[in-house]
Amino acid sequence: MFTVDGRTLRCEDVRLVARERIAVTVDEAAVRRAEDAWRLVTELSARREIYGRTTGVGANRDLTIDEDSGPEHGRRLLRSHAGGAGDLLPADHVRAMMLIRLNQLAAGGSGVHPRVLTALAEALTSGAIPRVHSTGAIGTGDLTVLAETGLTLAGERPWADGHLPPVPLDTADALAFMSSNAATLAEATLACLELERLLRASHVVAALSYVVLGGSPEAYATAVHAARPHPGQVRCAGEMRRLLGMTGAPPPGRRIQDPYGLRAFPQVQGPALDSIAYLRNVLTIDINASAENPMVSLAAGDVFHNAHFHTAYLATALDQTRATVHHVAELSAARLGDLVEPSFTDLPAFLADGPPGSSGVMILEYVTHDALAMLRQAALPVTLGTAVVSRGVEDHASFSTQAARQARAAADAYQQVLACELVAAVRALRMRPADLMDLPVRDAFDLADATLDANTADRPFSDDLTKAAALLGQLSEI
Repeated sequence: MFTVDGRTLRCEDVRLVARERIAVTVDEAAVRRAEDAWRLVTELSARREIYGRTTGVGANRDLTIDEDSGPEHGRRLLRSHAGGAGDLLPADHVRAMMLIRLNQLAAGGSGVHPRVLTALAEALTSGAIPRVHSTGAIGTGDLTVLAETGLTLAGERPWADGHLPPVPLDTADALAFMSSNAATLAEATLACLELERLLRASHVVAALSYVVLGGSPEAYATAVHAARPHPGQVRCAGEMRRLLGMTGAPPPGRRIQDPYGLRAFPQVQGPALDSIAYLRNVLTIDINASAENPMVSLAAGDVFHNAHFHTAYLATALDQTRATVHHVAELSAARLGDLVEPSFTDLPAFLADGPPGSSGVMILEYVTHDALAMLRQAALPVTLGTAVVSRGVEDHASFSTQAARQARAAADAYQQVLACELVAAVRALRMRPADLMDLPVRDAFDLADATLDANTADRPFSDDLTKAAALLGQLSEI
């Protein structure tokens, strides 16, 4: 049983509920908070104009809704905004979206009827998934996805999987339910956790390459990073010292200075670690926020029109994260280039093991740079553009939706880059065994050695890359 309280949802909780069939319930205090907010906004709507409840939306904000057509106005809002296009969102993305929206509603700022919270919890528990489309948001509210979800809850759209009895959604619920970036936050959260996992694994993969290449420990010395103590850089250097057993005065490396793939790893990995930590902080705030417009404040006993729908924090954090991950991936590609170079390894070119002219792992460089090119495209900033919509009333957009979409693409590409380096590093350690007996990174080698094909003849690497990519999750925990 997972309990939603509107205040303490973690990114890991989102992934857990998104990918596992778990019973979900709403904390009783959160239900009371939602009901109090619903009663308050209902009372205020009878005395004053409230956007989307007594008025139209967007450029129609100045049009007052006829009292007799109130309930139908809400249904029209949902129907008119349920215009998503493109592919259907995958099930894990939709479940993550529903959980985040439920948690936001439990925070008590929307004013929706408590029955909406109960319905979302029942859908998550039963495995019912609405049929929603991917295209239709620009970082100022996931209107199409949430409208499609709302109509599904109301019984006007078919469920993609499972079923739930229809839930009445009136005017008070329509805009209040749609006023969120829950789908964007869901995709960003899943991408953030995946990138975190890959960045943790990259320490292990880089450490294996370090052993093959006979790296110099000076680049990771405590004194070096104490002189320039960026948090991520210090953390990366510490991880490399731990994995490589660098205690006391470690033996010198093979070169006075290593290539950048080893020597500059903390300085390049550090910004990525710091960026992903900042992104996680932004997500943690937003998935627990009362971010509706208008927002009901029980403390103030009032309703406030605001711009919480704008997700500049999320968009810029995602842009920065993708850019820093691209730099880290470039270093992985550089280390792969070093691994196939005899002058760095004292092994045959391309780690070949066969008759003259054997290609060894030559193809891995091509695969790496294909994936790196895809990552480069995914890393391009999306926040440099904007949009003016709704007859000029809504004149700025963050495009956080596209930034989140690109983050998942970046994670897929980066996984391929790391898989290529891992396959090459393990092959090289097999060809020239190193003394890993007392090093924590030995566990990583043993795991990969038991999983990857030991055949060093020229052969296809597709299966190896698939297995290596799957291993990264385990390597991230070493």
